[in-house]
Order: sequence, then C-alpha cells, then structure tokens
Amino acid sequence: MKRDFSTTATAWLFLLAGGMLWLGWVLLPTRIGLFFRPGDFAAIHEHWRLWIWMFRIHLFGHLMALMALVALASLLTESEARILAWPGVAVAGTGLLVGALGGAFYYHHGAWGALEMAGKSQAALLAQVAALRIDTEYATCLVRFSRVFFGMGQLVLALALFKWNVLPKAIAGGAALLGLVAIVLIMGFPDDAEYYTPVFHLNALWLVSIGIVVGRVGLRLSLDETRKA
Repeated sequence: MKRDFSTTATAWLFLLAGGMLWLGWVLLPTRIGLFFRPGDFAAIHEHWRLWIWMFRIHLFGHLMALMALVALASLLTESEARILAWPGVAVAGTGLLVGALGGAFYYHHGAWGALEMAGKSQAALLAQVAALRIDTEYATCLVRFSRVFFGMGQLVLALALFKWNVLPKAIAGGAALLGLVAIVLIMGFPDDAEYYTPVFHLNALWLVSIGIVVGRVGLRLSLDETRKA
C-alpha cells in the first residue's frame, strides 16, 4: 500500500470534488431544465445570491474533479497503469471542462435574466425565453457530450483500475458501470435529461468513495512494487 502526502492530497481533492458537485447542485433553490421557462427567472430572483453561489460551487466542482483525476493519474506515472489511466483521465477531464462550459451558460443567463426580467410582463418573459432558444440548443449539446465524454473516460480508467488492481474492485466496477450507463442514456435518450439524474448522484458518491479509500488505505499499486515488476 502507498500512503504519503501525495495520496492524502489526492484524497482531499476527490472529497472536495464530490462534495462541491453534489452539494452545489442539491442546494440550488431553483434548478433549470434543458431549456429556460418563463417562471425560472422570478424563482431565481427570489433567492438570487444563494442561487449564484451554489451554482458557482457546482461549477468549480467540475474543475476540482478534473484536478482529482489528474492527481490520481499522476500517482501512477511510474506504473504501467498509466497507459490506460492517463487516456481515461484525459477524456473524462474533457467532459468535465465541457460540462462546466455548458453549465456556465445556464449560470450566466439565469443570473442575468433574473435581474433583467424582474417585474417584466409575461409577454416579455416569453420573448426572453424565445430569444434564448437557439443558444440553449447549443448549450444542451455541450451538456450531453460532456456526460458522454466523462462516461467514456470512466470506462477506460476502470480498465486501468481493474487490470493493475490500483483500487478496490467495487470502485473500478462502479466506474465501468456508471460510464456505460451514462453513454447509453445520453445517446439513447438525448431529450430525457432526467434519466441521467441518478447517474449524477452516483458519480458524486463515486468520487467521494475514491477519496475515502485513497485517504485511509492508499493505493494498492505502490511505486516499489511497480519497479520490482
């Protein structure tokens, strides 16, 4: 087992990533669907500061998750596991960045629209929603592909975790299952975003689980064992 400052730092990154992604989203007083609705702006305006801060935490959770995955892959630099771990992390990280960009669209237009549309008529609200329609179509595409990319990265990372026994089989199996389910759901049901919600919650739990295991146990594939092999 390998436990040192690097594994401790990696563990905290995973714990923060899972917590920020999940809590930032769960504590949002108003959640927007794939497309804005007229009532969203008033609902956001009612708890404006809480909404923007929770959304910020959620968005930065994407970046924290990317940092955590890169840290994990860095721990495997001298291991053969890097051959699959780094490609998996690269694709999953791309998904996280794309997801943050897609989320930033909803964050900006939600916060700005709440202030701009305060007190406006229903006709003005409908006009605002209609004006955002085309841009939102593109944002939904970013969100969908971010989830597919992250799922694909999880699948490849899972192979590294399985083959070189880096972490418990349950974590590797969870990565493979969540990645596969995400790809199937998004590609098979692109307009039914609510189907992905359980995967989001389980992904947050998966990140936290890695943090707990790495922090308490370390990695099963130590650098000394790798060199002996």
